[in-house]
Amino acid sequence: MRIALTGSSGKLGSVVARELRAHGYEVIGMDVTGVRGPGFVQVDLTDYGQVVDALTAVGDQHDGIDAVVHLGAIPAPGIRSDVATFHNNMPATFNVFWAAVRLGIRRIVYASSETVLGLPFDVPPPYVPVDEDYPARPESVYSLVKTLEEQLATELVRWNPEVSITALRFSNVMVPEDYAEFPSFDADARLRKWNLWGYIDARDGAQAVQRALEVAAPGFDRFIIAAADTVMSRPNDELLAEVFPDVPRKGQFGPNETLLSIDRARRVLGFDPQHSWRDHV
Repeated sequence: MRIALTGSSGKLGSVVARELRAHGYEVIGMDVTGVRGPGFVQVDLTDYGQVVDALTAVGDQHDGIDAVVHLGAIPAPGIRSDVATFHNNMPATFNVFWAAVRLGIRRIVYASSETVLGLPFDVPPPYVPVDEDYPARPESVYSLVKTLEEQLATELVRWNPEVSITALRFSNVMVPEDYAEFPSFDADARLRKWNLWGYIDARDGAQAVQRALEVAAPGFDRFIIAAADTVMSRPNDELLAEVFPDVPRKGQFGPNETLLSIDRARRVLGFDPQHSWRDHV
């Protein structure tokens, strides 16, 4: 399968590119910056003409794409102004989705975000562990765009029932070099309460992308993608009692088990996170 991977130079994108290639995929990276050479095309995703051209054919790099993995975006709130974030991320996603559908590409996997769950949870979550069952609760312009992208995907597959679009609501992406800082989080439960003490190892993020490419059905679906554990050594009961004492609990969970439920991703995609910060510290 030949994959167009937008955002291929980013923190998650670079790992996804490496892992997909290691599993036999042909990956054509697409980004505004990156190392020139085979397997990479410089593309401004906010320019629809460039997106169509890059997905159609690029010199001797490729003569057509089988699937799109769309990770290219300003990756979090607060990096650029709200207006700049909206004017980059929303057109980029529309351009990628619209071009792919117009070109007959039937499989799209893209980065949504845990932020649609209500981060930074200044208004407490409706229950824990949080899951995909309650409506999006965007609390920033970045998250608003992610919510609108999911609605866009919903309507596109309604118009084109043969198309598969999978939204992966990635938690805070980490690589092994980040893990040395994790033990310091225990000192203040509120330091990482903004995403219920969650994270995702970039290698497991790549696994989720691969699973979606391989098994996602036609239509639109969305999945929380997080590590199996929290960033904390302190147990969940203690954290919740201190920070979210009145939030209802939905089912049972272990002392350090993720409070960003990955049950649906496990069941539907076969997602099975293999990496924990505890193996590195």
